[in-house]
Amino acid sequence: MTSRIPYRTLSGNSRLAGVMGWPVSHSKSPRLHGYWLAKYGIDGSYMPLPVEPKNFQAALISLRNLGFSGVNVTIPQKEMAMPECDELSDRARRIGAVNTVTFAKDGRILGDNTDGFGFIENLRQEAPNIAFCSGPAVVLGAGGASRAVLVALLDEGSPEIRIANRTRKRADDLAAEINDPRISVMDWPVAPNALENAALVVNTTSLGMVGQPALEIDLTGLPPSALVTDIVYAPLLTDLLVQAKNRGNPIVDGLGMLLHQARPGFHRWFGIDPDVTPELREFVLSPD
Repeated sequence: MTSRIPYRTLSGNSRLAGVMGWPVSHSKSPRLHGYWLAKYGIDGSYMPLPVEPKNFQAALISLRNLGFSGVNVTIPQKEMAMPECDELSDRARRIGAVNTVTFAKDGRILGDNTDGFGFIENLRQEAPNIAFCSGPAVVLGAGGASRAVLVALLDEGSPEIRIANRTRKRADDLAAEINDPRISVMDWPVAPNALENAALVVNTTSLGMVGQPALEIDLTGLPPSALVTDIVYAPLLTDLLVQAKNRGNPIVDGLGMLLHQARPGFHRWFGIDPDVTPELREFVLSPD
């Protein structure tokens, strides 16, 4: 009598996807997508694809020709993917980067950016009563993640967005590129009065991440009702979130942004819009 095979196997019809970057060994995406593939019993695989930047174009074409459904693209190749796409979503074009590539059946390469989607969906799940139009948002940082957050907040009807960056020129340039009258630039470090009447504070910088300097900010001017969130999720509770929690502000950590930004790609490649659950959070965070 043969025993039942305790693991999934792939067939000749398996759908294939993965994450491209250099490096990708740190990526949690294979673990995340692998969880969903197992949960929904899908005949498919999602794999890490370490590709040096000089080989990016050739690798992308090869994956399409090999029958992959699509790939995620991570640093430093999010900007490199844009000219390789035959069609870009409006949000990818406005953000200026691609993190989700789909290979259409007709051979076209379709580019999207789901970072802003992930940011908004994380806040909606963890803070269901959030109203993005209720007051100003303060966004710390002016990099690629900041751009995605800014575009998402504008689309959600944020009445005012104040941005601050360690290098003032970079914040000025970002505001000029997006060119929306609701965006203004503040000095760094952020003065307490710059937080007055804010409804939301978002850290998009690497400050506070494991191995990085601390984010030093005085929250005394922030209303107690303002939501504070950090896109950093290592550590899960950054110093910013601890400081906000200790003074009574609601907080949302950054892990959910990672989980929710993966949903559109999984849906396109594997045909199911997956759930983000506490069990998924625990699995992605666990060491093995």
